[in-house]
Amino acid sequence: MTIVSNSVKHSAVDSRVDSFMEALVGQFPGEREFHQAVQEVVKSVMPVVLDNAAYLKAKVLERLVVPDRVISFRVVWVDDAGDVQVNRGYRIQMSSLIGPYKGGLRFHPSVTAGLLKFLAFEQVFKNSLTTLPMGGGKGGADFDPKGRSDAEVMRFCQAFMSELFHHIGPDIDVPAGDIGVGGREVGYLFGQYRKLTKRFNGVLTGKGVNFGGSQLRPEATGYGAVYFASEMLATRGESVEGKTATVSGSGNVAIYTVEKLNALGAKVLTLSDSGGTIVDMDGIDPEKIEWVKDLKTVRYGRISEYAQRYPNAEYLPGERPWRVPCDLAFPSATQNEIEACDAETLVNNGCYCVSEGANMPSTPEAVDVFQAARILYGPGKAANAGGVAVSGLEMTQNAGCMRRSRDEVDTQLQRIMKSIHENCVRYGRENDYVDYVRGANIAGFTKVADAMVQQGYI
Repeated sequence: MTIVSNSVKHSAVDSRVDSFMEALVGQFPGEREFHQAVQEVVKSVMPVVLDNAAYLKAKVLERLVVPDRVISFRVVWVDDAGDVQVNRGYRIQMSSLIGPYKGGLRFHPSVTAGLLKFLAFEQVFKNSLTTLPMGGGKGGADFDPKGRSDAEVMRFCQAFMSELFHHIGPDIDVPAGDIGVGGREVGYLFGQYRKLTKRFNGVLTGKGVNFGGSQLRPEATGYGAVYFASEMLATRGESVEGKTATVSGSGNVAIYTVEKLNALGAKVLTLSDSGGTIVDMDGIDPEKIEWVKDLKTVRYGRISEYAQRYPNAEYLPGERPWRVPCDLAFPSATQNEIEACDAETLVNNGCYCVSEGANMPSTPEAVDVFQAARILYGPGKAANAGGVAVSGLEMTQNAGCMRRSRDEVDTQLQRIMKSIHENCVRYGRENDYVDYVRGANIAGFTKVADAMVQQGYI
């Protein structure tokens, strides 16, 4: 019998990953974030694929990286000055193997089809991890709601939905909010959908509670990231209580991450936006985070104003929070905000738990640093799945014409995050260390891959 060494096996896997990625880059050139997201998954799951003849025959990887469809359209609207404005709108319907397409809409100048493909691809596995019947999709437009009046935002949302409504439905594709799309925007989008279709159904999540929305939806991603961190810490017999934490961003995810960390007894030291970072060594307590909510969701101000309101805080223009010593870090702003040098600084300053509230906020090199240091590292597709989990609960609530209390939703959210953590541990444990990246990727992938094999060549 011929014995194949582990090094030879690893070499064969690496070779297959390299050839797969070479073909992908050739097929979809210039889509850097998409390539990064695919490579992370493929590195984890290639050994599983090579050991499964059915996966190889069905070419599951080759099929999963190609969206079911990419929808792009023109959005024409009129601003308050009476000038015609033109934007590009998109919906990437990545995979509906285990349920309707599900994923947010992002309104931001950086939105492109390639960026949304990365987010849609991640969404497939994140949704699979929740155990709820949801496929993966993502959409949005290169429209910036910042500085726009409510009337302008309404007109844009109505124009956007006038095209999007052709492609969505409660059993087809159920969008939600994302960066630049909060309760106001979802309300305008839903109103236009209802007008155009003459239907009142659960086609959007993140709606107002008084017309079918779920309790706890704005809080869910931030709360879920903290619950996931709590589960990781519990593997070492520890809890969030008494820990210091750095948080990036100052939108919904960051705000509610801080809120839950405060509730569990941690001390939060930072928040940030695209202009810079505030550091408050006294802690961003409940009163202060309420002030930030008003700043960011009502007045649409800049985080630098925090240092003016609370003089003991320091504002660091142009900087991210990662040089501030902490026990826990919650990157909650955007993709690739933690680079290798940031990861090294975090680890050297004593951080030993990172729970990602944003999508892919750590570069591959940063992830390598975290894993080499064997700290607790929760990747976004696992740690920030709380938002889409509660969106899934809103879908079931709408389908059953029912409502759940805030406590009921919070209890289910905690159960889902615990289940995600258990699956990551199941597939990611390596002796005395849990590789949460590998665990999350394999757990999410196998469910989708099995559904693909079972449903035939479509």
